[in-house]
Amino acid sequence: MENEEIAVKLTALEHETKSAKHRIDDLEVQNQAIQDLALAVKELTINMGNMLEEQRRQGIDIDKLKAEPAKQWSATKKTFFTSITSSIGTAVAAGILYLLSRGGF
Repeated sequence: MENEEIAVKLTALEHETKSAKHRIDDLEVQNQAIQDLALAVKELTINMGNMLEEQRRQGIDIDKLKAEPAKQWSATKKTFFTSITSSIGTAVAAGILYLLSRGGF
């Protein structure tokens, strides 16, 4: 091999080396972008899990709030029924006592 051939091959090799270096640099940038994306997806996954748990808690709270009027209505009906029954019982007892005090049935 002559010096000229060596110089030409060396120049071609340097050109290929520079080209490979540029491709490696580009790949490093792409690799970093992929890593950043993977971390962002991981963070989104964690946040979605937290949001799901919060929605479950809110669902339980909403169910409790929806059940509260029914409980109040049930308590109101019970109180009303008790009041009416007590009033009727008191009226009957008063009537019996009145009749007894007047001399019998």
